[in-house]
Amino acid sequence: MTRRSISKRVALVTAAALVAVGTFAAGAAVAGSGEEAKPSKKQVAALFDDWNAALQTGDPEKVADLYADDAVLLPTLSNEVRTDREGRIDYFEHFLENKPVGKKIETHINVLDSDSVLDAGTYQFALTDHETGKKSVAKARYTYEWEKRDGEWKIVNHHSSLMPEG
Repeated sequence: MTRRSISKRVALVTAAALVAVGTFAAGAAVAGSGEEAKPSKKQVAALFDDWNAALQTGDPEKVADLYADDAVLLPTLSNEVRTDREGRIDYFEHFLENKPVGKKIETHINVLDSDSVLDAGTYQFALTDHETGKKSVAKARYTYEWEKRDGEWKIVNHHSSLMPEG
């Protein structure tokens, strides 16, 4: 082989190596871009189970912890819109007195992206009056908007209203 052919071969091998390294680096950047997989509908449905379990603790602060600081709560048994933590705690203090146990009846989940989901449908609460012990059921429709913030799912909007037809 001549010196010239060796130089050409080295140049071609070097160029091919640079292209390969560049392709690998670009692929690694895309793969490591931090884009997370979207949650499954089953994972989204479990968020309600966590919320319902927080109700069972009887601790309004544990329930309020599931809401983002800037969340809006349009509660089932109150006409007052709750837009801050204190308002949500106040609502849940009264709501929890009746030992609510939620049960979904119908649910429709929309996974918007890896950090935002909507869960809407109907549910009911078994309630026990804290003064009389009388049991009742409140049937309602609901919408939860959840966002992942700092790695944790938080409720950013929650609307719940009694069924208009009872």
